Amino acid sequence: MKKLVKFGIVAVTLLLVGTGCSKGDAKAKSETQKETTVKLGVIGSDTDVWDNVKDRLKKEGVNLEYVKFTDYNQPNAALVDKSIDLNSFQHQFFLDNYNKEHKTNLVSIGNTVNAPLGIYSDKLKDVKELKDGAKVAIPNDVTNGGRALLLLQTAGLIKVDPAKKQTPTVSDITENKKDLKITELDAAQTARALSDVDISVINSGVAVDAGFTPTKDAIFLEPVDDNARPYVNIIVARKEDANNKVYQKIVDAYQTKATEKVIEETSKGSSIPAWETFGRK
Repeated sequence: MKKLVKFGIVAVTLLLVGTGCSKGDAKAKSETQKETTVKLGVIGSDTDVWDNVKDRLKKEGVNLEYVKFTDYNQPNAALVDKSIDLNSFQHQFFLDNYNKEHKTNLVSIGNTVNAPLGIYSDKLKDVKELKDGAKVAIPNDVTNGGRALLLLQTAGLIKVDPAKKQTPTVSDITENKKDLKITELDAAQTARALSDVDISVINSGVAVDAGFTPTKDAIFLEPVDDNARPYVNIIVARKEDANNKVYQKIVDAYQTKATEKVIEETSKGSSIPAWETFGRK
């Protein structure tokens, strides 16, 4: 009888221990399954670099969800109205100008890449071949348009008012010896316009989406030097979310050697990891 009692006590003890372990395992499993979804606004279809980051973040409980836009006016507006949590498509100068024009307070939380602007043509091999009266397409927004004009100046094609620094407009051109006919288009349309113009100034991301390798296909590429800092691409958040731990984890995951390798492979060296040169943000 005593043996039966002892057996009963042991059995109950084992059952309680087993139940406790089961509950503990279930709780641990439930905690590991908790996932935070972050909506990231991007431009275009090229997400190869972010795909790599996304896979690594998944293991850390962060689900990165892309929200894709077709033009440069949409992602910041979506961030302001909280349709998305972060965006990654613009450089610092574009953001500064957006904040000024729209009285918003969006901030950079991390550098991504420096993607040099390029001059492209399906008719010419060198900017020196450009004839008088040639047709030129540039982006129509203030920041990319001004950057494009400065690139045309660097290429020796025009001169702009030096007082305008980073924001010259077509009306600020002070010398145009070739009488170039400059047309301003939405940045996303500059690659499609190639058949209608002699040269087009195209953002690196738009060029890659159009099938170009900037270092190979551009007939003139923007130099990467100290003047390039305002054009470093960034991850942007609302100011109140700048120190959000999950968002900072996303920046950490992006600014790694693994990401650097993917950037090199996908951009054929046309994009440069900006955190290596200019720091975290």
